[in-house]
Amino acid sequence: MEITRRRLLSALSAAGLLAVVPAAPAGAAAAAGDTARLLANTVALFAGTEASNARPETAAKLAAVEKTARANLKAMDDAGEGELFAGLVLGTDEANLNTAYRRLYETALVTRTPGAPADLYGDAAVQRRVIDALVWLHERYYGDQSKGYYGNWFHWEIGISQHISRTLVLLADQVRAQRPELIATYLASMDAYLRNGKNGDVDLDSRFHTGANLADITTNRILQGAVMAEGGDARIGKALTDQLTVFVTVDPYDLRHGVTDGHYADGSFIQHGSVAYTGSYGKGLLTRVVQTLLILAGTGYAHGEELVPTVYGWVRDGFAPLIFEGWMMEIVKGRAVARTDSGYTDVAVVVEAVVDLSSLASGAAATALKSYVKHIGATSRTPLDPSRFVSPLSIVRHADIAADASVPPADLNPAARSVAFNAMDKTVHRRPGYAFALARSSDRISKYEYMNGENLLPWFQGEGAHYLYLAGQDQTQAYGVDYFTTVSPYGLAGVTAPVEQRRTVPELYGKPYYDNPGHPLHFTSSSESQNTYVYFPRGTNGWSGGAVLGAYGAAGLVQSSDVAYRDREILPADFVVYRGATATKSWFLLDDEIVVLAADVGDAAGRAVTTAVDARIAAPDDRITLTGARRGGRPWTGPGTAALRWLRYVNATRHTAVGYVFLDTPPVRVALDRVTRSRRVVRTANPDTAVTRAVLGVTVDGPAGAEPASLAYALVPNATEEQLRAHRHGRPLAVLSNTARLQAVTHRGLGLTAANSFTRGRHETGDLRVEGPASVLVRREGRGGARGTTTVAVSDPTMARDTVTLLLRGRTLRTVAADPGIRVTPARGGTRIEVDTHHAYGRSFTVTLRG
Repeated sequence: MEITRRRLLSALSAAGLLAVVPAAPAGAAAAAGDTARLLANTVALFAGTEASNARPETAAKLAAVEKTARANLKAMDDAGEGELFAGLVLGTDEANLNTAYRRLYETALVTRTPGAPADLYGDAAVQRRVIDALVWLHERYYGDQSKGYYGNWFHWEIGISQHISRTLVLLADQVRAQRPELIATYLASMDAYLRNGKNGDVDLDSRFHTGANLADITTNRILQGAVMAEGGDARIGKALTDQLTVFVTVDPYDLRHGVTDGHYADGSFIQHGSVAYTGSYGKGLLTRVVQTLLILAGTGYAHGEELVPTVYGWVRDGFAPLIFEGWMMEIVKGRAVARTDSGYTDVAVVVEAVVDLSSLASGAAATALKSYVKHIGATSRTPLDPSRFVSPLSIVRHADIAADASVPPADLNPAARSVAFNAMDKTVHRRPGYAFALARSSDRISKYEYMNGENLLPWFQGEGAHYLYLAGQDQTQAYGVDYFTTVSPYGLAGVTAPVEQRRTVPELYGKPYYDNPGHPLHFTSSSESQNTYVYFPRGTNGWSGGAVLGAYGAAGLVQSSDVAYRDREILPADFVVYRGATATKSWFLLDDEIVVLAADVGDAAGRAVTTAVDARIAAPDDRITLTGARRGGRPWTGPGTAALRWLRYVNATRHTAVGYVFLDTPPVRVALDRVTRSRRVVRTANPDTAVTRAVLGVTVDGPAGAEPASLAYALVPNATEEQLRAHRHGRPLAVLSNTARLQAVTHRGLGLTAANSFTRGRHETGDLRVEGPASVLVRREGRGGARGTTTVAVSDPTMARDTVTLLLRGRTLRTVAADPGIRVTPARGGTRIEVDTHHAYGRSFTVTLRG
């Protein structure tokens, strides 16, 4: 094999995976034995074994495999002239060709699935039909390289190759006996279609061969190597070496091959260079690497046990914070938010990977993973359906975990947790009764993702849009595709948007992308210009981030127009750009409240703007009530516009409530509308299904030409009227500053002060002075804070500063504990704290003081 110790140590040292040294098989006999084991592992993974398939838990899976295969065989029987499957037109639609190959894999699968009916399992005639169909497809629609590679590159380089490779593995012996030349023929074609690679192989410098895409391609090539007559060992070795690069934690200051895709130290996951994508591509990567570890188990190609801790870290730090009661949060799904699959479906994919990972782990890690599987099963509002797992072996493992009384259900999250995913501009704040998810963006991270007619109305999804998940609620009734279908894209919760009417990409250009290959920027369907300006544009301001202190957090964002508006002078004349509104915003994340401050809210072009304090959906027949109090104290019931002190929204049918405390806010418009739209408005491939929802909108309107405004309010999850009435001016919350330079609040009950400074220079608030820009939290505990413990957390949200300095006024404090890079010194009037933030990439630094 071509994997050397030096090569692997060099590739993996950044992730600390120094022990991952695949052992080369010693000689041809050993290599053949390893290949045979790899093939057997792969068949078992997808088809199950005699033992697994005899278990009653796999019966539904086996029935589904049989049903799918019989439907495919009937479609082949009913095919007309020029068709392989009835009604599936080939030759111009690469998605149909991908479907044809997938159906052949599904049909081959049943013939290798123990427990399938006798007329299918091991049936030579069915296997012969699949092999003949492979020959037919290659001769007519796949083998001619000059006619192939139309449409979406993914199908040609990944999807079709995946189905072919798996089919060849399932029928390896039969293909070798009946059409021995077919394997080499297909391998040559699959290599030829790897056009974003190099010489028919992976190119780690290609922007197409990163993250989840790289894992898919390399797993395909591992399977291909296993069926090769000769030279397969080298292919497997090269593919594994390439795949091992996805295990390396991305260091933004030392990029390998210029790649920003992958997992970051703070738990973030990025795909497409700048899209937060844990909930879509991230789960795909997790699935693929775990499957690869399983198919390589017991061979000389890898020592997977050394890789398991890294993958466990992804689950604990990257996935678990984003999963709430079995639901994957919207902030990390990119264009997939517009698909009809729910967040529960997303998490089921993660659960299968975690189940399989637990079988590879040992000790405390294995127990923690199994406990997490049980926790998700116990808290999910939609029961998990293991029969939809890919592998029958996974179904059996899941059943064994569920039946193991020695494994208690346990979350990988502490009950109270605040997480700053600053590398991907996202924030998650969790408490036992709710989870709050915030989508930010910057000149580093995209505002949204649109592609292939998916997520047609995306413009403000990274502009501070938030999602408040309430415990005990079926989240399909609160978020998912129906939220984006029925809530106006200009009125997404938390968003400040100009009052205007934008058009979707297909409406603008008559196709799912902007086409202008002759322009110097060369716009084609998958060009870098398309990515930059159409598919996932970034913002133009670098201030986006926040700090975490224990279970509390602060986050902020300076809203900006995207790069298309900035670069409008160099773009084609018919390319449509949109200008954004202005706003400087902070979110201070406490126990019972999420405090939101907004300053400089307006529009440089003089347009009217709206700020959505919140937007929530409910079933049309749910019993909704709105109560509140005006500033003068008189009761208020909506809908309508009023100067409110507080507002409470109750869905009695779902037993949920949200409160809003208006600390310093102009009159609020409260609307409760019945909205009916087709799910196709957000994704062209969605069924034309009309959905009706009762949509709450709590909005602050800014008229055209008005001076920039400021807003201050708090979201109170699960609020009672007593809680809301208890909020008085300055108690327990007080706004210390709300300008475009400095935003700060204090909570007397918690002894907590939190501040975001957005500009250079000194910023003073109370007994805190900050040399901005920075994000800071200060908590004083014990003896009223006078001589007790003071804990401080500091972050650089711009990710561009070498040092952040602050002064705590009052008596001089001494250091009890401090993160590396913090210097504490006495200063006139207080205690000076200097934090080395060079190359910290938004990480929080914490120091504990006493005085």
